[in-house]
Amino acid sequence: MNHISVLVIDDEKSVLKAISAALKHEKIDATCSSGSKEALEYLKKQSFDIILLDIMMPEQDGFSFLKELRKNQILTPVLLLSGREEDAAQVEGLELGADDYMTKPFSKSVLVSKIRAIVRRNQQYAPTSSPAQNSSTMQTVATLGNFTIHFDSQTVLKGGKEISLSSKEFALLCLFMENPEKLFTKQEIFTKVWKSEASDDNTILVYIKRLRDKIETNPSRPEHLMTVWGKGYKFIP
Repeated sequence: MNHISVLVIDDEKSVLKAISAALKHEKIDATCSSGSKEALEYLKKQSFDIILLDIMMPEQDGFSFLKELRKNQILTPVLLLSGREEDAAQVEGLELGADDYMTKPFSKSVLVSKIRAIVRRNQQYAPTSSPAQNSSTMQTVATLGNFTIHFDSQTVLKGGKEISLSSKEFALLCLFMENPEKLFTKQEIFTKVWKSEASDDNTILVYIKRLRDKIETNPSRPEHLMTVWGKGYKFIP
């Protein structure tokens, strides 16, 4: 994996110091910010592989800041950090476009592992080319039915109109489009997209709903992302 750059946003200096030290120990570049305004300035100047975002902050809470990021098409993967353990908080974060969620206090080794996994998944669907590569052997655009997917820019078009997707939504749609009409169980989806053997049904339900809201004409009556009751999901072009 290439060098990883992380933007850490938390109003507690002790947390910033601890996370920064842990990441630097793993040779991961950490830029720290104590609030949303400073973080936005960093994001204007450079790009990051992932954002670690605390939910409970006085200036602007993490949920509000995440919503602002996605509204402004900043699709950098986001790992939420919070002292709240409620399922509702996790679901709210995922629905707003977060890629994962960790409850404080957490193990530094688990944090690093999650960061590497999220960045790896995000890079999996963003191939880049170089002069030494033969472009004819690299598929960067795929069309299926009314959908066109651009792997290099991580963009999707439906009927020529761009659909804004988070990195995880993009990875999920890629899985379905690469395997049209194939039935995937929740466990298979979690293994292939989240790269984890421990399936989380709530996370799957949240992301299926979010993807339907964006690709379906009528999400309550989907025509593409279909539920096979008691079994899983499949994609119909």
